[in-house]
Amino acid sequence: MSKKTIIPFGPQHPILPEPIHLDLVVEDEKVLEAIPSIGFIHRGLEKLVEKKDFVDFVYVAERICGICSFIHGMTYCMAIEEIMKVEVPARAQYLRVIWSELSRLHSHLLWLGLMADGFGFESLFMQSWRIRELILDIIEETTGGRVIFGSAKIGGVRKDIDAKTLDDIVRKLDRYAADIREIAGVFLSDASVQHRLKGVGVLSGADAYALGCVGPTLRASGVAMDMRQLGYAAYKNINFSPVVETAGDCYARCSVRIRELYQSIDLIKQAAGQMEAGPLEVKVSGTPKGEFFARTEQPRGEVVYYAKADGTRFLQRLRVRTPTFANIPALVKVIPGHALADVPILVLTIDPCISCTER
Repeated sequence: MSKKTIIPFGPQHPILPEPIHLDLVVEDEKVLEAIPSIGFIHRGLEKLVEKKDFVDFVYVAERICGICSFIHGMTYCMAIEEIMKVEVPARAQYLRVIWSELSRLHSHLLWLGLMADGFGFESLFMQSWRIRELILDIIEETTGGRVIFGSAKIGGVRKDIDAKTLDDIVRKLDRYAADIREIAGVFLSDASVQHRLKGVGVLSGADAYALGCVGPTLRASGVAMDMRQLGYAAYKNINFSPVVETAGDCYARCSVRIRELYQSIDLIKQAAGQMEAGPLEVKVSGTPKGEFFARTEQPRGEVVYYAKADGTRFLQRLRVRTPTFANIPALVKVIPGHALADVPILVLTIDPCISCTER
């Protein structure tokens, strides 16, 4: 008679660079239940709004996560700008789009490399990260940082991208798109990869919506929801549609992220073509009083910033709802019934960021 065993998965993994912990209830090699446990790297960042004034806190917000740091900082700025009725200049809005999409490119390429490493394709891992390094070079050239950009500020942006650099970026991205197509062919067409991904971790559109999934995890199940459709920053002036797949399995989640790489390149080219000369910021005076929910689309999905201010230099409250937090219930749902060997792949396909989740 088979005996049930509890196997601890994490918080330290040979492959996954995230301290996510799951207690896996298994019978032989089959997982019956997954019980998540978080809190290993809680840093109390939201509490710092009581000690860091609302202008300086943008630097803390950027450090919630290194992969999507710019979008964290931008979303925080958007919340304060709405409370203070600050109108951000058009050029700054387009620059926010460009840096947001560069963040999405480097995040998805990082994820592709980790996924390749997860099923043992070391050379594919290296190629994915080689292209990511080229994206990081662009980020470093335009912001001075490779991980923390430091370019978002309340009222606009701190830095500009001149016309020549912008043209060079567009030409480089066209070349990088060709490199991406080469590695994408392996992820989407290789028989052994399809064997590991197709039909594994199926999440229906109804379940994804009911569980509150966001980002590629939601769109891979056929739900066309993307916060960029709200039209924040300059997205209201740019043509795009959410990338959607319907199978809802690991392969579909991989396909969505690969297709979003091409979409991000297109969005950057559109923004570069539409952006006109103008100021980068407006002067912000006074202190915020009021509250607002700001919502944006990070590489992993929707992030929500709730800010409440009482007219002093320090916010009363800040709460952040991150995409990984929203996607963990779906992960817990899809793991049962699969083999123990599939668990690392299933965890990777929600693209977890525990530093975002625990803050």
